[in-house]
Amino acid sequence: MAQLFPRWANVAARAILLALLCLVVGVPLGLMAWVRSPNVTSLGAPVSQPVPFDHVVHAHDLQINCEYCHATVMRTAQASLPSTQTCMPCHSDTWRKSAAFAPVRVSLARGTPVQWNRVNALPDFVYFNHSIHVAKGVGCETCHGRIDQMHQVRQAQPLTMGWCVSCHRDPTPILRPVDQVTTMGWRPPVSQAVLGKQLLVMNHVKAPTDCTTCHR
Repeated sequence: MAQLFPRWANVAARAILLALLCLVVGVPLGLMAWVRSPNVTSLGAPVSQPVPFDHVVHAHDLQINCEYCHATVMRTAQASLPSTQTCMPCHSDTWRKSAAFAPVRVSLARGTPVQWNRVNALPDFVYFNHSIHVAKGVGCETCHGRIDQMHQVRQAQPLTMGWCVSCHRDPTPILRPVDQVTTMGWRPPVSQAVLGKQLLVMNHVKAPTDCTTCHR
């Protein structure tokens, strides 16, 4: 009986099936890995600002508390940024007349805020409430890193869904006393495993993992 297909047809068919399998499985896996890469999350990338605000000088050298500038972080979903009027009293006349301070002078003259560039950006479909987290003992540096050591602020954590959910599943490693949430470089006085379990109960921490927690 004559062959309908040449001998190499079997090899070609297997190769095509293998290629289709790689395409169906490989492309989604590749995309999932790509969206979690620093190229997409901006992890570690410094963000330039219209004014060279140095957090090392303000948060470390001058020991200015995070809440002084981000005044609403304890009571609202947004951390907020300081108004231009908040910045002015602290600086000498020499610094106010400097070239670096020009955007601040323009802001003051026009009555418009300085257009700061966002460092940590979540998608529009993600809801995050700062006040809930700090009220339960999640420190600023847990998400933002050691701001007091950054001359130019950068994103310190990936802020992916997996990263957030991992904390919600077990928040004990990151909990601290509420009066220490803004302290940079805080270290637990006892084992974090022990302290975390205690604070979980004391602060009535409930970390839900259902979709509606963040997607409302």
